[in-house]
Amino acid sequence: MGSTRHANRQTESAVDGRPNFVALLQASLPADGLWTMPVVAAVSGGADSVALLMALRQIVPSAVERRLIVVHAEHDLRLTAADDRAFVERLADRLGLAMIWRRLGVHDADDHGEGIEARARRLRYGFLAEVAADVGARHVLVAHTADDQAETILHRMLRGTGLAGLGGMAAARALSPGVSLLRPMLGLSRADARAFLSTIGQEWREDPSNADPRHARNFLRHEVFPRCEAGPFPAATASLVRLGHQAAVVTAAIRSAAEHLLESCSCRHADGSIVLRINDLARLDAHLVAEVFVALWRREGWPQRDMTAKHYTALAEMVTAEKPTPTAFDAPGRVAVRRLSDGQLTVARNA
Repeated sequence: MGSTRHANRQTESAVDGRPNFVALLQASLPADGLWTMPVVAAVSGGADSVALLMALRQIVPSAVERRLIVVHAEHDLRLTAADDRAFVERLADRLGLAMIWRRLGVHDADDHGEGIEARARRLRYGFLAEVAADVGARHVLVAHTADDQAETILHRMLRGTGLAGLGGMAAARALSPGVSLLRPMLGLSRADARAFLSTIGQEWREDPSNADPRHARNFLRHEVFPRCEAGPFPAATASLVRLGHQAAVVTAAIRSAAEHLLESCSCRHADGSIVLRINDLARLDAHLVAEVFVALWRREGWPQRDMTAKHYTALAEMVTAEKPTPTAFDAPGRVAVRRLSDGQLTVARNA
């Protein structure tokens, strides 16, 4: 069963002069215009999301405090879900805030070839996007911490992700047209969140499934990170977060370079097809040329789900190889790529 936690000790930040949790969180929020429209806060009832909500309640200007809207997704994955929702309802009511919740049937949802956790995440973010559209919000805030970031990066490393995946979770990304998903707690730890709640005497809910090491994230959280940080790698979390930041910077630089090359080395025919000038790209590193094709697919809005690294590598070889084989390639999503004898490559999506 789920349980309610409440600690009575003073926090470190209260005695050593460090900036407090609310100030650090506020520094990670947009400086201008945040409260000109409703702001959605996703609150599960766990310590991190409750800390986010309690800090936001202190930050929101009193004249527009009703613009802070609590949103809760009740998944059908554990017996305590209804109790968690009731806890969030009571908390929102005590804070004088509106709450919107929905029961999401994860088990009955369409299977897109994803695991149960990924399916729950997809449904949850879809629900948050719907709420944002309904209430006119431009920002949805979630409570991912630095610990979550480190776990995400290590998890992706062990799964064999590419460099882009090592960038971890972005502090801000588009959730839906006109709506941004913000993660203002990525610079704060779970310990920071719990210390803040202890200082203000605020309870939270514990999800017992978070202790099950059969789940990959929980295995890393309870088996890997504690042993690393208690042993030879005391700064494991901070080091992985730093690696993620560096990977994100490099990925952004490569993306920017690829988009610039695409614009300078391509043109569009009247029939809508794209022409790439091979001579301008042939002497470049094949990996960068592959990124040019990634940029092309992204710019054109062509389906990327079935495009793999092998597909992009094959396309790059059509540009960089002196005698490419084949000279014609049909990519997923009905995209036809042809190398012509005049030093050009045509790319067109068939109807």
